[in-house]
Amino acid sequence: IGLKKEEKVEPGNFETMCNPVGQAYLLNEEKTDFNIVVGLCVGHDALFFRYSKAPATVLIVKDRVLAHNPAGALYCSEGYYEKKLNINR
Repeated sequence: IGLKKEEKVEPGNFETMCNPVGQAYLLNEEKTDFNIVVGLCVGHDALFFRYSKAPATVLIVKDRVLAHNPAGALYCSEGYYEKKLNINR
């Protein structure tokens, strides 16, 4: 998109970019019947819903608390979160 090196979070390194509108267009081309959103943050999911022709729902949302690892709580359910939630097994 034309970012200069000094405009990046870590100049000189590769950066990925979220493109929820492009994702919606891609799935529209595939004529999907139903879309399940995984890992988009609030705002980007709204853009996806706006441009998706098929109905859509959210399965897992991106969360800064989990360092943008949307399934982190699931992976840690028998460790860190088990203790935090007082789950007795």
